[in-house]
Amino acid sequence: MDANLETKSAKASTQIKIESKKKRNWKKGLTYLAFVGPALLFFLVIQIVPFLMGIYYSFTSWNGVSSAVEWVGFENYKRIFTNDPIFFQSFMFTTKFMFAAVLISNLIGFGLALILNAALKTKNILRTVFFLPNVIGGLLLGFIWQFIFVRGFASVGEATGWSFFQLPWLGDETTAFWGIVIVFAWQISGYMMVIYIAALQGVDQSLLEAAKIDGASTFQTITKIIVPLILPAFTICFFLTISMAFKIFDLNLSLTGGGPFNSTQSVAINIYQEAFQNNRYGLGTAKSIIFFVIVAIVTTLQVTATKKKEVEA
Repeated sequence: MDANLETKSAKASTQIKIESKKKRNWKKGLTYLAFVGPALLFFLVIQIVPFLMGIYYSFTSWNGVSSAVEWVGFENYKRIFTNDPIFFQSFMFTTKFMFAAVLISNLIGFGLALILNAALKTKNILRTVFFLPNVIGGLLLGFIWQFIFVRGFASVGEATGWSFFQLPWLGDETTAFWGIVIVFAWQISGYMMVIYIAALQGVDQSLLEAAKIDGASTFQTITKIIVPLILPAFTICFFLTISMAFKIFDLNLSLTGGGPFNSTQSVAINIYQEAFQNNRYGLGTAKSIIFFVIVAIVTTLQVTATKKKEVEA
C-alpha cells in the first residue's frame, strides 16, 4: 500500500509540474504576443499583404481605377524586356547614379568621421551641422537645391565670371546627373558620418598609439588598422547607401523631374509615371517587382562580400 501511495504521489507531483510548466509557457507566449503581436500585425498589413497583392496585379492589365481586373499572365514582363527602352534607360541611369553616390557619400562620411572623432572643441556642434541635411525631407531639399543651382549659381557666375557656376546644372544630361549626386551626397553623408564615428569610438587607442610609435604614417594607420577594425560599419553604410540610391525618388522628382528628355529619370519615377500617370497599374507593378528582385540581389551580394572581408580582417 505504501508503495502504491508513493507511486501515485510521484505521478501527481509530476503532473502538477507539467501543468505548471505549461502555464508558465502559456504566460510567456501571451507576453511575447502582447509585445510582438501589434508590430507583426502592422508589418503584415502594411508590407506583406500589399507585396503579395502587387505580385498578383503584375500579372494583370488593371488600370488602378476600374473594378475590372483582366489576367494577362506574363505579358507585362514580356513587354518590359522587349518593348520598353525608357525603363532600361532609367535603370542604367539609376545604376550609374548608385555607384557614384555610394562612393562619394561614404568617402565624405568616413572623412568627416575621422576629422570629427579627433579632440576638437567644436566637434559636437560640427556633427550636428553635418547631420542636419539628413533631417530635411527630400522634396524640400530638392527645391532648395534647385533654387541654388538655377538662381544662386547663376548669380555667383555673373559676379565672378567662373565657368563652373555658369554651367546649365539642371538643363544638361551630364551636369544634371552630377547635380543629383551632389545633393544626395550632401544629404546622406552626415548620416554615414554618425555610423562611422560610432565605429571609430570602439577602436582600441593603444593600437593606434603603437602604430604611431612604430613609425606608421597616417595613411598606413587608416588603411591597415582603422579600416579593417571598422569593416562592420562599412557593411552597414554600403547597404544603406546602395538601397537609398537605388530607391531615389523625391530628390530626383523635385530637382529635375527626370529631365531633360528622361535622361535623369530614376526607376522609381518611371514606375510612378507608369502606374499613376499612364494608368497602367499592372505594368507599373511588374516593373516594381523586377526592380525589387534586382535591388535584393545587389544588396545581398554586397552584404555577403563585405561580411567575408570582415572575417578575413
